Amino acid sequence: MKKIAIDFGSGVTKIYMPGCGVVLMEATCVAVEEYFENGTKKIGIKSFGDKARALSGRAAVNTRIVNPVCEGDIIHEDLAAALLEYFLEKVEITYKKAARTEAVFVIPCGIGPDIRRKYARLGESCNLGSVCFVLTPFAAVLGHNVEIGESIPVFSIDIGHSITNIAAFSQDGIISGLSVNLGGGNIDVHLIDELAENYNLKIGGLTAERLKNKVGSLLEDDNKMMEVDGRELSSGAPATVAVYSGQIYEVITTYIDKILEYVVMVISKLPAEVASGIMHGGVYLSGGVLKMDGLAEYIGAKLKIPVNLPEEPQLAAVIGGGTILSSEQLIEKFATEAE
Repeated sequence: MKKIAIDFGSGVTKIYMPGCGVVLMEATCVAVEEYFENGTKKIGIKSFGDKARALSGRAAVNTRIVNPVCEGDIIHEDLAAALLEYFLEKVEITYKKAARTEAVFVIPCGIGPDIRRKYARLGESCNLGSVCFVLTPFAAVLGHNVEIGESIPVFSIDIGHSITNIAAFSQDGIISGLSVNLGGGNIDVHLIDELAENYNLKIGGLTAERLKNKVGSLLEDDNKMMEVDGRELSSGAPATVAVYSGQIYEVITTYIDKILEYVVMVISKLPAEVASGIMHGGVYLSGGVLKMDGLAEYIGAKLKIPVNLPEEPQLAAVIGGGTILSSEQLIEKFATEAE
């Protein structure tokens, strides 16, 4: 029986195979073409994953880029199934082989039974032999290669594209936690607005994401620069402006500070003994945004708590999902089935 862990995120999908590591990381996107046939409007799929995302802002008039997952919810089940089947085939799990595959989906905490059933139906559509679920905080901490004890609590902050998971837990389960609809995607949208308002420059989502990843920094004296191409809002003519780290510092901190408000709220609800244990053990950070220079240090300074950062923060959750699959004891402790 082949085993895989799937982090079917709003922005990026990751697949992990025990013994092989992360075997896929692609955009959770589908490019669809709308057309009429015999007077009936129909939709055809043009491309998946990174190829679909590359069309963002460049697609033909009748082509749309769809993200079938939003804030942990599968909002386009048919497209999600087609996309996941495409990803599985890329890692050599054909529809026939999928029947002999055991999959664990890494899902946000707070997801209700209705959405879990959507993931279960997604697994059925792709012919997966069995499907179970693990909450992101559990998986993300295990992705740090940390053992979760029965009595010693750990604290996880996983900042994704459109959702952030915050939780204190032990092997007995979550002590206090929540998921909030804030993440790296919010920063991208704000950057688009910032360049329009202050630079008279219209840019797209891909450019905003590149700007965030290349020069975004929480180091106040950082001076990285990127030349940003777009078009002038006033004239429509092509234009280029230079943007420095310090000029987008406040855009980034606006959302990080908001996330930290929720973190403080969760910590304030913890029993004193749990809070004391977290102060000593520190916070386990994960998510693609954590690659940003100075972000981990910024969070530690704001919370006045030590921080732990894995080598690949974007992959921590899916690696942790694979770790759970590799151990019957961890599956029993942390994995659940659809209700």
